[in-house]
Amino acid sequence: MTDPVSLAAISGVLGAIGMGMANEVGRAAWETTGALVRRAAGREVRAPGRAAEVERVAALLREGAARDPELARMWERFAATLPTGSGPGSAGTPRLPAATRHFTDRRPALRLLDREADRTFDGRPRVALLHGPEGIGTTATALYWGSRRAEDFPDGQVHVGLHGWSSQSALGPAVVAGLLLRELGLPAEETPHAADGRLDLWRRLVAGLRLLVVLDHAYSAAQVRPLLTSAPGVFTLVTARHPLPGLDAVPVALGPLAAKDARRLLTHFAGPEAVAAAPDTAKDLLVRCAGSPYALRTAAPLLSVHGDTARGAAEAAGPVAALTESAYRALAADAARLYRLLALRDWPHVDARTAAWATQPAPAPDPAPSPDRDPDTAQAAALLGLLADRGLLEPAGTERYRFRPAVRRHAELLARHEDGPHACAESLARVVRGYAGLAEDAAHQALPESWRVPAPSRPGPPLGKAEALGILVGEAANVFEAVQAAADAGERAAAVRLARALWPLQLKAGRHAEAVPALRTALRLPAPESEPRATGLRDRAALRFQLAMSLTELGEHAEAETEFRAAAEDERTAGHIRGHASAVEALGLLRLRQWAGREALALFDRADTLYGTIAPGEEGHADLRRARPLLVRHRGRALRVDGRFEEAIALLRTAVGSFEEIGDDYNRARALTDLAETHVLAAAPAAALPLIDEAVALLDAQLAEHPLAYARSVRARCLTP
Repeated sequence: MTDPVSLAAISGVLGAIGMGMANEVGRAAWETTGALVRRAAGREVRAPGRAAEVERVAALLREGAARDPELARMWERFAATLPTGSGPGSAGTPRLPAATRHFTDRRPALRLLDREADRTFDGRPRVALLHGPEGIGTTATALYWGSRRAEDFPDGQVHVGLHGWSSQSALGPAVVAGLLLRELGLPAEETPHAADGRLDLWRRLVAGLRLLVVLDHAYSAAQVRPLLTSAPGVFTLVTARHPLPGLDAVPVALGPLAAKDARRLLTHFAGPEAVAAAPDTAKDLLVRCAGSPYALRTAAPLLSVHGDTARGAAEAAGPVAALTESAYRALAADAARLYRLLALRDWPHVDARTAAWATQPAPAPDPAPSPDRDPDTAQAAALLGLLADRGLLEPAGTERYRFRPAVRRHAELLARHEDGPHACAESLARVVRGYAGLAEDAAHQALPESWRVPAPSRPGPPLGKAEALGILVGEAANVFEAVQAAADAGERAAAVRLARALWPLQLKAGRHAEAVPALRTALRLPAPESEPRATGLRDRAALRFQLAMSLTELGEHAEAETEFRAAAEDERTAGHIRGHASAVEALGLLRLRQWAGREALALFDRADTLYGTIAPGEEGHADLRRARPLLVRHRGRALRVDGRFEEAIALLRTAVGSFEEIGDDYNRARALTDLAETHVLAAAPAAALPLIDEAVALLDAQLAEHPLAYARSVRARCLTP
């Protein structure tokens, strides 16, 4: 049995807590760890950041526990009662998307995949790279092979798209690791924010699993390598358009289909009657498709559509481009226009609302800067279905579609040529403003109590908080893309609206790694000279605050501090006291996370002084009933980390009373948990027990799963001898 106060055991607990601070459980456990480390060292010790620092702090704790039996018992109880979270698998065993019904040929590739998956494990990770030109069927082959071998992976099959169409679209390893953890069923609140934490947790969770991992559309070896694992039961199947130099994997090249298999596939898609009725056209299409499964799928409707099937200028670009051109020329005008205008940005998905924004101008009598949130989508939905039937779009979820890269490039070039720069710019601006309105409204309804989310210019139908957050999460990828689109078009106002609407995604959904690039993009845009200076400063301060919060969660503390300080200065210059105090308070929370209790306390005191200067009737005064008790709670936590337990208990009792007075049961329960834990750290568990029982009852009534789990762990420490 491992000694819980051994160096290895302490290092393991420190590492797990430090990399798992994705929710309040992790943050509370981290603060308690800081208090225990301070007792062990007899002085303030800054929180570790890198692995070498974890070992140093673990050694301090080990030495302190050897000298102080009570500290050793405290640490043992703490480590033994930490909540472990729900873990993976809570959403059931993950499975691959459906494989194509009309799969043919590919026997050599399937044999190579079988061989790598079945080889005796000898310490080398099982990895295969399935590569071939666009439209050749790498994804279809991976899904077909995986579905055929499903029984060999009883713990599941996870599939994540890496968006490797270009260096700009390719997802970073941290984002991909987060998606993989979600595929395993890990709740977003339990997913670490920092890249190292995500990658480490991914490797630890799959260590004992028999799992297939499909990493689809990779861009480079550097994108894939951090995601690989040496777990003996894991087989990683990577798809890409070309070989990935530097990736240690079994190469499996896909080439054109054999002639008989290509004819079989065309017959499957078009139907034997259509092929028999137009044998010369079918023969011509088979030559032009050059064995590309996607080109054959796109070509099939041309056997029954009367229209221009000329090769066009795209013939030289390869079978996918050539058949895309032919399919496009067979479209009616309204479908062709929609096809072109949807392709102006690389949207992760498009739906009927996106399509309507792209093609329907705002109502003429309405001079408002954004179209209706819910435009007429019936015609757009029908046209999207038609484009999918013609192979020009592919499904990307329920009533959602996406372009293949080559097809989107074809459509975008046509739009620039046939619609012209002005029409393209107008269409894209409508889509961007549409997403801004949608995101703003969903963000406001997800966090109606937060002044950081501006009220929408056009409120939508009333939604519950969870439903509104779900809409924002579902549209997150397109909202991130819309920020960049607005920036590229010089639409600063839209970019700022979109970026500020990301706040619930950061605060409630943990989308920090994805939010950071969007926030940086919006921050780079200069305010127009016509805008009042205070307005520009406040917008910039808000974005800096959001950026700093995400940087904090990602472990980039130095840059986070710079942004918090800059946000505070912008708010001060703009005369926005509430924003100034909030930025100073957030800097104190950063110090608290770094276990710098005294500095945190000084910052909280300064923020409280600022709040005290807001007079009745001034902006932000109504928020003080909640803001100042929160600061009292923060100050109590800072005193606890600094080892000043009696002072901490006095302040936390005050916070509990204040929250009870204003009827805030959730924050009252959190303050009660802090108060009970402070008694435990002061070696007075009997005094803590009634407090934590009250906190547990309140949190249970609120259905606050994660704070409740931590409160129960504190209660267990009260009862453990």
